[in-house]
Amino acid sequence: MSYYSEMNFWNEIKKPIFCLAPMADVTDRAFRRLIAKYSKQITPYQKSQGEPLTYVTWTEFVSADGLFLGGYDALINDLLFSEEERPIVAQFFTSKPEMMEKAAALAVELGFDGVDINMGCPDKSVEKQNAGAALMKNPNLAKEIILAAKRGAGDLPVSVKTRIGYNKNELEEWLPNLLETLPAVITIHARTRKEMSLVPARWEHVKRAVEIRDEIQEGRNKTLIFGNGDVENIADAEVKVKETGCDGVMFGRAILGRPWLFSNSRELENKEDFEVIRKILEILVEHTKLFEDLVLPKPPIGQGKNFAVMKKHFKAYVNGFNGSKELRIKLMNAENTNEVERIVNKFLLSYN
Repeated sequence: MSYYSEMNFWNEIKKPIFCLAPMADVTDRAFRRLIAKYSKQITPYQKSQGEPLTYVTWTEFVSADGLFLGGYDALINDLLFSEEERPIVAQFFTSKPEMMEKAAALAVELGFDGVDINMGCPDKSVEKQNAGAALMKNPNLAKEIILAAKRGAGDLPVSVKTRIGYNKNELEEWLPNLLETLPAVITIHARTRKEMSLVPARWEHVKRAVEIRDEIQEGRNKTLIFGNGDVENIADAEVKVKETGCDGVMFGRAILGRPWLFSNSRELENKEDFEVIRKILEILVEHTKLFEDLVLPKPPIGQGKNFAVMKKHFKAYVNGFNGSKELRIKLMNAENTNEVERIVNKFLLSYN
């Protein structure tokens, strides 16, 4: 049972609402656990710019087909979470309504607070399954999948993450189609599928999404509209909320290397301070240990991710200070947690 019982938790959170984007091989159990530790409270080394923010956590996207067509053991680890990560939403992708219904029911069983449907991923392997961004080319199927998720989710709120269109801006047609099913939230990535992340996100389309929602829906239980794309930090998100009128903002790349982002602190941005560098590298090592404990495969099951997944985190943590390039190169060649810790300790001892 969800922590939020039978209530739609989205109605209980102060707006604007900030969210952790679902990112494959990024927002795994280890990173989410670290974010929960460093973003839910102001720790002694941080100077807050305000109160820590209430935020919503997303899992990585998980294949609904894979869960029920032979890949359960390989994927279930992606859906395990700790109480500290709440409120937490499970994201699934599929083109089969019956699989989405089963996945949503599983989310209820596992105790999630919400279910999200991926309708924006441009990955070719996902699109070959007619899922992710490919659903923008099949509006009727998209609606069927949302309604199936609602059947499986019961009292849990169902949301959708999508884009402004496939090859062009199709928001005027695409968004009303989704709104017909009354999802709790629709997150708009302010680019088309064709654009990927090759052009700047255009937040004027998020503003238009809010206007479309207001034209269609009335009353207190409107579908919430979140924006996503090129958000730099909390201050930038607050500006985007004011400019667009959206109900919330989803953070993706901005939180890489900054699990403390939602603490509303900027203390660890000063990379000229050795103590700041030390703390960031200590968090990097802690992250690596959590990854080994929670994400790497454990005998005899042998299911899990490769240690190389941590490399994108190394890139994000280790930059902007003296010696960071050399340290980053060494970390990229590390093959386990012990090597990472040894390399970091040696760097700190020699730092001047």
